Amino acid sequence: MADLDLQRKMVSPKLHVTIPEPFKLSVSSPISSSSSADCSAYELYLRLPELRNLWSSLDFPHWISEPVLKPALQALEITFRLILTVASDTRPYINRREWIGRLDSLTTCQIKIVASICEDEYDNEQSVSAAAPVSNGWSSLSLLSEIATCQTSESIGKKILCTIENEMRWCKYTLGLGEPNLSGKPYLRYDAVCRPEELHSLKNNPYADHIENQENQMLYTIHQILESWIYVSVNLLNRIVSRIEEGKFEKASSDVYLLERIWKLLTEIEDLHILMDPEDFLKLKKQLQIKSTSQNDAFCFRSKGLVEMAKMSKELRQKVPAVLEVEVDPTGGPRLQEAAMRLYSRKTEYEKIHLLQGMQAVEAAAKRFFFGYQKLVAAMLGSAEANANRTAASHESCDSLTQMFMEPPYYPSLDAAKTFLGEFWSQL
Repeated sequence: MADLDLQRKMVSPKLHVTIPEPFKLSVSSPISSSSSADCSAYELYLRLPELRNLWSSLDFPHWISEPVLKPALQALEITFRLILTVASDTRPYINRREWIGRLDSLTTCQIKIVASICEDEYDNEQSVSAAAPVSNGWSSLSLLSEIATCQTSESIGKKILCTIENEMRWCKYTLGLGEPNLSGKPYLRYDAVCRPEELHSLKNNPYADHIENQENQMLYTIHQILESWIYVSVNLLNRIVSRIEEGKFEKASSDVYLLERIWKLLTEIEDLHILMDPEDFLKLKKQLQIKSTSQNDAFCFRSKGLVEMAKMSKELRQKVPAVLEVEVDPTGGPRLQEAAMRLYSRKTEYEKIHLLQGMQAVEAAAKRFFFGYQKLVAAMLGSAEANANRTAASHESCDSLTQMFMEPPYYPSLDAAKTFLGEFWSQL
């Protein structure tokens, strides 16, 4: 009865809903990477071509989670390196306590995402042949064992081991990094999958020999972690699209919420910059000759991977018609909106509701990332320099970074459907 009443209200002249006009922005171009020279300099500084070879190496062709899990484990391993870097920093003025606290939080967040990826392998249709490579032996190459035995990092190392034990409890195997493994599960072949020795051969950047600045190693390692998770996200986005096209909406929903968590993780990674010493960081900026050259040249757009991730996250909206199983009305009619209202009110296909909610959660997380990044740059460089390449503030002109979090909703049909549903219930 409620569904029939809703249908009548949708066309009733008594239901008047005012949907505000979207905030209009004028920019020179949609989101795009920085200049080729700036992107190349960024990639060479981080040794991304070599890292990319490690991320993309598929050593277990029948293991379907490898393209997503391998770079995630490598990001975790690089985080272990950052913990050792902070623990061995001899500068008396760094905020060591806050560094360790935030790296503990960051590591925990990554382990939780890794565990979620591992759990997905054994849900529903996964076959034994597609399972992860496991053995009875621990990793001998991971830096976590060094963290757990080093006097300056022992406490965080032991906590990480307990976190792995706790978060992997629902998985068929555990990571094999020295965690207690009280349930006696098999160990992932961590060294064969993650390849820690090759990964840590990239621990020094091209400027390590002739720039005497401890923040150089911090900046370098933070961005290697960031880029590793961006690579995970791009592969995850491809998997989301495939699962939607195959009608696997529940699996796609799980992946979408994973993507939202990774956007939030990227924010947490970027926020590590605020712990860097202000003078040492600004000195490093000069030493590396980092400078913005145009209105739309936000530093984050030097990452081609981040730009691709942002575009692909936005383009998930193209899959809404497939989820709702209706075609877009070529005349601009409310066909998608009405289908979404029916879906929300009937609740019979709840996995689709979860998926659509997850898509909007990804939009919110992505916009929060770019908003937070803009404020972080101002805090690190000073607002005068952060705003130096923007045009005068107005409603009609803004830089591309501001556009990322100020543009209209990615899902106008879902937005309108919720507006009308809210009005329907408010009039009862």
